[in-house]
Parts: sequence; structure tokens; C-alpha cells
Amino acid sequence: MKPDYLPISRADMSVRGWNQCDFVYVCGDAYVDHPSFGHAIISRVLEAHGYKVGMIPQPDWKDKKSIEVLGKPRLGFLVSAGNMDSMVNHYSVSKKRRGEDSYTPGGVMGKRPDYAAVAYSNLIRSVYKDSPIILGGIEASLRRLAHYDYWSDRLKRSILLDSQADLISYGMGERSIVEIADALDSGIDVKDITFVQGTVYKTKSLESVYDYELLPDYRELLKDKKEYARSFFVQYSNTDPFTGRRLAEPYEGVYVVQNPPARPLTTAEMDDVYGLPYMRNYHPSYEEAGGVPAIREIKFSLISNRGCFGACSFCALTFHQGRIIQARSHESLVNEARALTEEPDFKGYIHDVGGPTADFRYPACEKQMTKGACKNRQCLFPEPCRNLRADHKDYIELLRKLRSLPKVKKVFIRSGIRFDYVLADSKRTFLRELCEYHVSGQLKVAPEHVADPVLARMGKPRNSVYRQFVKEYAEMNKSLGKKQYLVPYLMSSHPGSTIKEAIELAEHLRDLGYMPEQVQDFYPTPSTISTCMYYTGYDCRTMEKVYVPTNPHEKAMQRALIQYRNPKNYDLVMEALKAGGRTDLIGYDKKCLIRPKDGNPYGRRAGKAAAARAQKGARTGEGGEGQRALKPKKTIRNVHKKKRQG
Repeated sequence: MKPDYLPISRADMSVRGWNQCDFVYVCGDAYVDHPSFGHAIISRVLEAHGYKVGMIPQPDWKDKKSIEVLGKPRLGFLVSAGNMDSMVNHYSVSKKRRGEDSYTPGGVMGKRPDYAAVAYSNLIRSVYKDSPIILGGIEASLRRLAHYDYWSDRLKRSILLDSQADLISYGMGERSIVEIADALDSGIDVKDITFVQGTVYKTKSLESVYDYELLPDYRELLKDKKEYARSFFVQYSNTDPFTGRRLAEPYEGVYVVQNPPARPLTTAEMDDVYGLPYMRNYHPSYEEAGGVPAIREIKFSLISNRGCFGACSFCALTFHQGRIIQARSHESLVNEARALTEEPDFKGYIHDVGGPTADFRYPACEKQMTKGACKNRQCLFPEPCRNLRADHKDYIELLRKLRSLPKVKKVFIRSGIRFDYVLADSKRTFLRELCEYHVSGQLKVAPEHVADPVLARMGKPRNSVYRQFVKEYAEMNKSLGKKQYLVPYLMSSHPGSTIKEAIELAEHLRDLGYMPEQVQDFYPTPSTISTCMYYTGYDCRTMEKVYVPTNPHEKAMQRALIQYRNPKNYDLVMEALKAGGRTDLIGYDKKCLIRPKDGNPYGRRAGKAAAARAQKGARTGEGGEGQRALKPKKTIRNVHKKKRQG
């Protein structure tokens, strides 16, 4: 049969000669049959194993009929909120409703509910009482056990309980979903599917559960944030498929059991997954609405790897894809690139070749594929491990093959590189080729901050490492005769950042002569170390107490400091500098961030006691300028007047 989109209606089923689907996939995203979309991968993998899969994209969660359009599936429903957590999709960090949904036809907002996986699953359960429901996707994956929910500002229980679903397939899911499908197809009741790695299930008794670690009861977690921090670190330490233990989390009358993660895919298995007959576009029924905006960024990009051993504290990849790198072969990627060049709208540019981190093509060290990632240390933080395999040779060869293809003018790298990993490579061949062939004037990197205390909480390298990269990048471009720049991604209000560290970041930008157009305020998304810090006030790795900026006004000040040149931020920057005891940065000197509003120059730092009082006011939101303005004996205006008179 000629490749086609999977059925989204009874008419489509009839064309294929189907009376019933084996599985119906309900998704919060529009149907885009491209391997950058989780629903496309899972549905095509099941199809490749002989199962009939129908799609219900973005059903009306207020209408039961919307879930009945394909009828009852033979084996069960698959449910995903989409490529993003539905709450992140809907709301900015300030909890304001976003204006566009890139995963919806025409970018229209409001086509999926808040907490979409729960809403869809409960809708299905209200219609099909006994049909198995399997949750997947990043929303379910990161909410599989007790988790802090930023939008309701409370600790929520496992999504498995609130959704009334039977199983969660967490992580990338290709292995576990086939095992689940085969078990259901063989007649095993969904309640007895307790043996699949990469799944979470619920049980009333632990009698038949073996080799598990018992987590604290959910009620205890509600009472004690410190207890939750400890429990979360146990979860975090068991995300490796080789060393991860089975975890059991007690609730009133039921246990939620998390099996160890699924084993990583081999290169051959990755090639098979990305070689399936995807249509590589959104469903044609969306054409009238203007298509699905998200396709623009990924249509001419190549996914070369998954997983990340960078393990930044604010990133959920450790929980979702894991720390072990899985990569596709050169042949698979070159074949896909050739297919891209035959697309009628291909203009000669491959927009990206990468994954979570573009330049990771191997596991961090040889032992990871047999013994797993270390529980008690990280690969790059605080310094690169002595066992780290820092080698870009394979990636360089891949990029050379891609840019030599006919019709390819340029191959960009946009998914980000780890500058500390680049420096850890004793050779500078990759840095040279990066600057010479793969940058379009600006390279985006993510130092995130410059204050070492904040970077330590972020799990990022010290600022001196970034400064070294900046130096070498500039020198390499100069040697190539190119004028290319770095665009640093920066984050405000991360746990550990006080006004002092925010001012340090502003001073760095002043010295750099750069003001970012956009600033990312720290966003507490489910199941990250940083979110655990935000909620509990403790770093779960060390159980040290951490200062957390939660007051909206202080967060606004920290964000404003990064964009101190913006006139709209003047009052906030003024207040922040006073609160931080840095009135020496208000004046006319080249080191100053802003000028005084009333013409009074500020020439020295505030006393420590006044600064401490001001900092306390900023933290508690009790307002006030924090300290009285330091009044100089002569104003600038009077000095100029005397000069003119003289």
C-alpha cells in the first residue's frame, strides 16, 4: 500500500478496509506525521509491528462524541498531551495565557484542555468503562510520581491516579509500547501488565512486587517539603536503565509502582524508527487553516541523537530521555537528508543536525552501555570526568558528508552545543569547522548565568569555562577572517540567585556591550532538580538550604537587570540596585548601569546593614526603596553651573 496518513475518521478506516482499530491514539497536538512528534513515532512503530492505529487529534474534551469518532479500539487507547506539557503550552512563567499554540492548525490557542492527559483519559473512561488506557508523552512521563505543579502551586499525586488510566509508558516509549501491545494482543489483562520496563502501574498490594525501594507516603510528602526533596532525589537517582531500581510510592489504599527505565535503543534500532514511512508533514485537512506552525522549524532538520549527559538542573531530559546518548548512523541521516533535498520547497539549507545537545554522538564513557551512568557523579559538572570521551570526530565526519550532498548549500547547527564539551576535546577541529561552515553570523550558546554560586545550582560549568570558550571562539573566527558573534541564553531568578548575583550578571552584560532581546525567567516545570529547589527550598543533591526568589516583584527586578538598558525597566533597575547596595552603579561613569533620574550621582556602595534591610524587603515583597538615597554634597547640575560661571 502506498504510504498515507493514519486514519482520523471512519471514512479513512473504510479506505483501508478496517472495521476496528487495534489502538486509538488521542493527542493534544494536531496530527503531524513527522518523527519530531512523539505521536507519529509511536503510531508508526506500532504499525510496523502489525497493529492498526487510528488518530484522534485534539478532540473536544467537553463532548463525549469526539472520542467516539473511530469507535472502540480492540486493544486500547493511547493518550498524550502532545509534544509539550499542556500547562507550559498554555501559560508563560508569569502564568499569563499565551497567544499562540504552535502545535495547533493556524496557531489557534485553546484547542486542548489544561492538564490534557488527565482530561482526555477521564473523557475516555466516561465513555468506554473497561477499555485499557495507556498514557505517554512528556506530560505523563514527568508527572508519573508525586510532583510539584507550579500552576496550582501544590504537590500533586501521580498522574496515573488522577487520570484513571491503567499504565504510563514513560520516556521515549518505542520499546515499552510494543511490549504492552503484544501483551494485550496475547490476552493478558491490562491490570496484569506489571513487568514492562519503562512503565508505571498501580496496585493495591506489594506482595507480588519484588526488588523495590519504598518511597515516603504521599501524605508525608504533603506535610514535609524536606521529605519530598529526599524522595525526589531517590527518583532522580533511579532514571538509569542499567542501575535504576523499581520504586513504589504509597497512597491511601494504593501503590504507584515505577519499573526501571527501558533500555536505550541501539543505532540499528534508532535507524529503523526514523526510517519508518512518515509523511513528514501535517495532515492535509489542516491546509485551509494555514497548516501547523511547529512544522516550520523542523521540516528541514535532522534528529541525529537523543539523551543528554549534560544533566542541567533545570532540564527534564534526565527524567525523560535519560543520560545515555543514542545516535543514528551516518547512512540513515544522509539518506534522510537526500530525501529532504527532493522536497519542492527545499532551498538548500538544512536547519539543524542534532538533538538535545547537537555535538553529543557517543555515550559519555565506554562503561555506560553496560553499567549505566554514575549515580554519584555527573559527566561534565563541576568539571569533565576523567573518563569522559570528549571526541567530535564522528560528528565532524557526519557534517562533512551532509554538506557535500548535491543541492545542499549550508548545514546549520541550531539545537545547541555544550561549550564545555567542545573545550574538553583536546583538538579544536570541531570548533574550526563549526565557525567555518555551520554558523550563520551568530551562534547561540547557553551559559545561563555568570555567577558561580548560581551556576553550581544549575549544574553548569563555572563562568571561567564560558569565558575561555568566548575567547577561543573569537580567536577562531578572527583566524578565519569571519565576523561572527555569540548569542548567550540567560536565565533570571533561578534558585540560588539573589539580587547580588543578578547585578553581577548585569555587569557582565555591560562589559560585553550586549543586551538580550529576550530573557528566560526560571520556569518550574515538573520533575527537575531546579523545580524541587523552587518548591522545597533545598538542593536535593546535598540537602543544603537554597535561597529561592519567588516574590513576583523581586523576579521582575532580576529580569529587568538583564535588560537594564531598556527604558521601561528603569524604575525596577533603580530599585534593584538600591536593594542590592550597589548605588555605585547609578551615575555617569562608564561602569554605571543607569543614570540618576533626578540628576543626583551615586558614587559609593551602600552600607551593609542598609543593603541587608533592602534585600530582606525585596525577598518578602514588603516594598519600599530599601534604603535612602545617598546624597552627595554637590549635584552634577551645580558642578556644571559653577564651571559655566567660572
